[in-house]
Amino acid sequence: MLYKHSNNYTVESVTSGHPDKICDQISDAILDAYLTLDGKSRIAVETFGGHGKLVIGGEVTSKGKVDYVKIAREIYKEIGYDDELEVSAHIVTQSPDIAIGVDAGGAGDQGIMYGYATNETSEFLPKGVVLAHKLAKRLEEARKNGEIKWLRPDGKTQVTYANGKLQTVLVSAQHTPEVKLKEIKKEIIEKIINPLLSSSEKKIVKILINPTGKFVTGGFLADTGLTGRKIMVDTYGGIIPHGGGCFSGKDATKVDRSGAYMARYVAKNLVAGGYGKEALVSVAYAIGLKKPLMIKAVNEKGEDLEKIVRQNFDFRPLAIIERLGLRNPIFRQTATYGHFGKENSPWEKIEKIK
Repeated sequence: MLYKHSNNYTVESVTSGHPDKICDQISDAILDAYLTLDGKSRIAVETFGGHGKLVIGGEVTSKGKVDYVKIAREIYKEIGYDDELEVSAHIVTQSPDIAIGVDAGGAGDQGIMYGYATNETSEFLPKGVVLAHKLAKRLEEARKNGEIKWLRPDGKTQVTYANGKLQTVLVSAQHTPEVKLKEIKKEIIEKIINPLLSSSEKKIVKILINPTGKFVTGGFLADTGLTGRKIMVDTYGGIIPHGGGCFSGKDATKVDRSGAYMARYVAKNLVAGGYGKEALVSVAYAIGLKKPLMIKAVNEKGEDLEKIVRQNFDFRPLAIIERLGLRNPIFRQTATYGHFGKENSPWEKIEKIK
């Protein structure tokens, strides 16, 4: 299998105030709250919100007790919203049929996970993915520090590359009713976009800002949100495959999350270790079984790296949890601006491969 990502692609990111990301943050905040009380908690929490209502559902097995409603309201306010939400929670214990396999150290689900890394940026991610996240994060920073006073929490960014060069930057930013589009464009270009572009990129890039001309109503007032609906934003922007499972709200016995984190960890270490300019790692599990059904790794030349991976990395769920410290409450930080490329994440550590 040969893999090399295309020089022609479009990727997006969203701000913390996007409806789907509100739900991701609430789900991961609940996960962290449980792990703080009981590191062996098993959590699968989904959040759905929209138009004044928020519903939290899922399965939890833990020695801890958590106030779902309080956490949801605190996160919502922290993000920057002040409208009232009617919050309800519907939580049961994990299915005993699933628990049988997990209790024995097996995978919490079947599935396929992918991990990827490239040496084209210091984050070991494609430059478009990095730029889209930086643009979205700048929107939040400029709002919270008062640099742009008319900004509101909801927003999206998108970048397009053609032949490896930045072609288009798109920013959709929620704003107060009184501000004019002319001012919005001026401030977004000067304070959000230009500081992140090189001088050569500024000369050729096409910029689109709030293409409809108006973005006053946002968040749950404008749209519904759901945990796990931004999996491409969370990973590699759709440039490489995604196994299908989301991450947020799931503890590390769910290999949707831990397997994908481990695959990223391995891919990054392969590239950092000089085994390729790019690396794609794939792994597959069967529910209840400890050993993965498949481990594959390849670089951009098509060279098979599976033997190196198997000699250096253990993909059994409990081994992943131990190696990456995934019983710690570290997941809220992953719920915005991508799960990969952040230095303080344990799956981003670079270690020597023997």
